[in-house]
Amino acid sequence: MNPSPDRGRLAAYQRKRDFGRTPEPAGDQPAPGPGLEEGPRFVVQRHRARRLHYDLRFEMDGVLVSWAVPKGPTLDPDVKRIAIHVEDHPIEYLNFEGVIPAGGYGGGDVIVWDRGTWAPHETDDPVKAVADGELHVDVTGEKLRGRLILVRSGPANGTGQEQWLLLHKHDADAVPGWNPEDHPESVLSGRTNDEVKAHPDRMWRSDLPAAEASVPVEPPGEPARKPRKRASGKAARPVAIDRHTDELTKLDGLGPAGSLDVFGRRLRLTNLDKVLFPARPGEEPVTKRELIRYTIQVAPVVLPYLAGRPLNMHRFPGGAETAGFWQKALPEHAPDWIGRWDNPEADRGKTHTYLVVDEPAALIWAANFGALEWHAWTARAADPSRPTYALIDIDPGTSTSWDDVLVLARLHRAALDHLGVLGRPKLTGRRGIQVWIPIAPGPGFEDTRAWVEELSRSIGSVVPELVSWKWDVSERGGRARLDYTQNVSHKTLVAPYSPRAAAGAPISAPLEWDELDDPGLRPDSVTIRTAMDRLARRGDPFRALLDGDQALPPIT
Repeated sequence: MNPSPDRGRLAAYQRKRDFGRTPEPAGDQPAPGPGLEEGPRFVVQRHRARRLHYDLRFEMDGVLVSWAVPKGPTLDPDVKRIAIHVEDHPIEYLNFEGVIPAGGYGGGDVIVWDRGTWAPHETDDPVKAVADGELHVDVTGEKLRGRLILVRSGPANGTGQEQWLLLHKHDADAVPGWNPEDHPESVLSGRTNDEVKAHPDRMWRSDLPAAEASVPVEPPGEPARKPRKRASGKAARPVAIDRHTDELTKLDGLGPAGSLDVFGRRLRLTNLDKVLFPARPGEEPVTKRELIRYTIQVAPVVLPYLAGRPLNMHRFPGGAETAGFWQKALPEHAPDWIGRWDNPEADRGKTHTYLVVDEPAALIWAANFGALEWHAWTARAADPSRPTYALIDIDPGTSTSWDDVLVLARLHRAALDHLGVLGRPKLTGRRGIQVWIPIAPGPGFEDTRAWVEELSRSIGSVVPELVSWKWDVSERGGRARLDYTQNVSHKTLVAPYSPRAAAGAPISAPLEWDELDDPGLRPDSVTIRTAMDRLARRGDPFRALLDGDQALPPIT
């Protein structure tokens, strides 16, 4: 168990802070829970106050003995870091992540950069070792590991703070050239400092489940705030996946062409052995038969996002390596049972009759017709001037890395969380990420476009080095565009679960927000060959959007 701390040791910590303003723990409660069985705990916080620094803290005698390390700890054994011995902190600080208000002591954003356990080396009394000016510890963290050595190098300065040196021993865990700035995410929440800064009224509670751990900050004396609907919403609901074994067995038994009874319709399928998607390294190319197989399985899942909406088909009859073209008009040879919508406001020479996928078989018909990609309107045919989604489109530039795209997506996650707005991210299947936000009937496209522009411009101001607002690609300097202009009448974005015309047949895969923190996530990592197993395992993250009619709040 944690020993009870000498509250006098926290006097300096408490004297410097106004706990009516700061969300930091006051240290006036019993220390939370026992330490880990493997040993006492340590934490490193990345703290952007007047200057960026890292706070290294070790659990000893019921408090956190702390050093501020301006350039951060490192695994490089040839680098010595200055470390300033600062006041002891309460044990609750092990989990503190949030924003200390400007003007207060240490004002700035804080993340839990690393944490784990530690053991003293060459002493049974680490408190005395600190007092004597030399502490050797073996740390087992998520980023730091191996032996760290702290040595006092000078007397206390005018503020009573001693200067020490921090170094890593030449051992099996040493890594020459290792830079803490190459590893900027929190090990607690997966967030960066920018993301924490983007919603200063929230902090992380590691004692809660991950989906509920970001909570409103309520310093003592502040009236409780009405809970908001979290942007993360509910966890993905399980999806009943019907593998359609009989239909797929019959599909496999067809020759290059043939008829198939599926979803109550009889479909004539052609060119089933034709390669539509080129192979990725180490894989086989994807044939039309595989596309039809995938469409049969996914059509019931994707139907709620297509039903009642005009669908633009991006057709590649010659395969993804050929030039595709947009097919907006439903062809005259389409079966009579295919859903359709006649646009009464269409001008002469414009598309009048659109495909509407109101039943699963209609999507299989479209795939057989060469529609490798499915792009549905964001408004329903019944009210084409009123969108049902506000859309955020992170469009990477030529110099935008995947990590940059993830930073921008996480910042949007933080902003929506701050606003209490429900949304979900989606891989485009190319290089970008989109965020879909369900809205209640009412606002027009001009309203949603203005709201998304205000939101994205506020995010762009946090990382201006990543974002350009220029319209022409050639003028963006390789930077990403946060394309709020996608919120416009008759505009389509690739539908959830739609394939993309690229090698390996990637799909536009809906995500849970926490997947943005998965180091294995790639923009085209989900394909028609892996999507159904993923759905069976994780459920459909976008199902939450179907119940998510909401008003867009003012951006504050």
